[in-house]
Amino acid sequence: MLKSKHLIGLEHFPTSDLNKIIDTSFKFKEILESPERKAILLKGKTIVNMFFENSTRTKISFTLAEKRLGADSINFSSSTSSVKKGETLKDTIQNIDAMKIDGAVIRHGHPGSALKLTEYIDGAVINAGDGSHEHPTQAILDMVTLKEKFGKIKNLKVGIIGDILNSRVARSDIFALKKLGAKIVVCGPSTLLPSNAKQLGVNITHNIEEVLSWCDVVIGLRIQLERMHLGRIPSKREYHSEFGLTYERISKLKKDIVIMHPGPMNRGVEIDSKIADSENAVILDQVLNGVASRMSILYLLLADKPENL
Repeated sequence: MLKSKHLIGLEHFPTSDLNKIIDTSFKFKEILESPERKAILLKGKTIVNMFFENSTRTKISFTLAEKRLGADSINFSSSTSSVKKGETLKDTIQNIDAMKIDGAVIRHGHPGSALKLTEYIDGAVINAGDGSHEHPTQAILDMVTLKEKFGKIKNLKVGIIGDILNSRVARSDIFALKKLGAKIVVCGPSTLLPSNAKQLGVNITHNIEEVLSWCDVVIGLRIQLERMHLGRIPSKREYHSEFGLTYERISKLKKDIVIMHPGPMNRGVEIDSKIADSENAVILDQVLNGVASRMSILYLLLADKPENL
């Protein structure tokens, strides 16, 4: 059992719950790699996936996790719902809750939307990304990937490079890594670093070579091209030159480092294709671990009497 009823964010999430989810994820990965690939542990449970923003990996991952657990999965799309007719978020949620659901996964453009959802439904709420606030399930799959690769997270040196300012993934990763004892450096242009980065308890640099020579793991973040009009970076080409995970930079290192990326990737902007497809990259491992970790989250939050598998 978890201490928490919901998974809204990792900033105040109990470390014991985080470790429980990570450890249970490995049990579900074993199941995913077995011939059956299923564990009917949530039969009779109904989960609604409420995505008010576009998503590929996260939405498919949750849907697959729910099916692998034997739950009834309903996908809600705002583009084809009564929200388009003017219905409020509150009314939409309360109507869905009246249908007796057990849990809801929500992605929304406004920070705090997942927390607000808990006021309107009785079931468990899982945040699949709320604006630029947090993306806790992405961070959890990242922690599973790191523990799988290194056997531990404590004292790992992790560099996070890119648009820290607007990245909900970066915030959740930082909270998780700190709870688990990793050392963190963030890197990017000054226009893409938050003013409170020091308050987050991380070191800051604008020198990518310095980060790469120091770290065991580097997490490259997507440059949000939809924000290019804000003038945060002069051009994609200049960003790639100054902060890109290029083949030239990585090949100069006198050590191997692990390359991670939450996706979607802008190849040729924040990362070279040759690096994304290299043996050092664990990007596809992150994808599979996303299904396993979301199975773990759903099971531990929604099973009537979750037990050690």
